Amino acid sequence: MATLSPQDKTLLDAAEAVRALAYAPYSNFHVGAAILADDGNIYSGCNVENAAYPVGNCAEPSAIAAMLAGGGRRIEKIFVTGPGTTPVTPCGGCRQRIREFASETTPIICLGVEGEPLFTTLGELLPHSFGPEFLGR
Repeated sequence: MATLSPQDKTLLDAAEAVRALAYAPYSNFHVGAAILADDGNIYSGCNVENAAYPVGNCAEPSAIAAMLAGGGRRIEKIFVTGPGTTPVTPCGGCRQRIREFASETTPIICLGVEGEPLFTTLGELLPHSFGPEFLGR
């Protein structure tokens, strides 16, 4: 596996711990996400499916909700894990959700746990994005 920093390993461990708790009886595609927030804490979330598709939650907005509930306000780094060899990247909707609380330079690490991690940024995953600053925030 590519070199992960000690901080990255801590995020990976948190994402994997919560991924084991994912509720994915329909897709059997368990995803975990761990956020390092501006308050220095790590917040994690997993995907939660629902029989009434598309009512479920992806792992990334679950982690964002945990961050906000815990007092964090900005994403400093996020690690996303899932099955397989191909890096599991946030879906388009999740990329936009991350954008609400992160900058274009925010590091995102994506991993299919049987493969190599992808080290990228939000700007690389969501170029020319629309963010809160466009609305005067």
